[in-house]
Amino acid sequence: MLAQKRAVAEFRLVKPTMPMKRLSLYLLFTAAIQSLCCADVTKLPAEDRKALLDASRFHEVHSTKDLPPAVFALCVDDKGKLAEPGQNWNATDAITDPTLPWKRLIWATVGSDYYVVHYERGGIDHSFHILVTKLAKNDAKPTVVWRAVGHQLKDYAAFLDALRSGKLDDRLDYPH
Repeated sequence: MLAQKRAVAEFRLVKPTMPMKRLSLYLLFTAAIQSLCCADVTKLPAEDRKALLDASRFHEVHSTKDLPPAVFALCVDDKGKLAEPGQNWNATDAITDPTLPWKRLIWATVGSDYYVVHYERGGIDHSFHILVTKLAKNDAKPTVVWRAVGHQLKDYAAFLDALRSGKLDDRLDYPH
């Protein structure tokens, strides 16, 4: 009888540690996954990064019409469309109106030769994109400086915070 009580007591001591081990494993897994969600910006040239971090040289534009046609063309969907901020668009793969664009402008900024465009892309994998281009006044075609994906950014200041903290991912060639 004493051995039976001792076995029960030992089981009670061992039983709670198993869920703790599982919990520890889950916490470790969660931390590992979160670390994969943030990436260092790897492909943005240092000279361009320095120019982008000088927020005083940039001003917002509020419409796709404020972008040069060549920069606008880099952001459009396969039908040549980009919805204005707040306009209807196909945000998911459940198409409600086939005439609507698959992409929508969130905001854009202009700073001398630089254009920074933040837009979202709909479909089964709704995503948020950043495009940085340079277009000199005498050039017909812009140079794509950098592309990245991340989360929705409220404005240029939020973009700079995400750039500094590594919350934008430029490691893969995502469909834009």
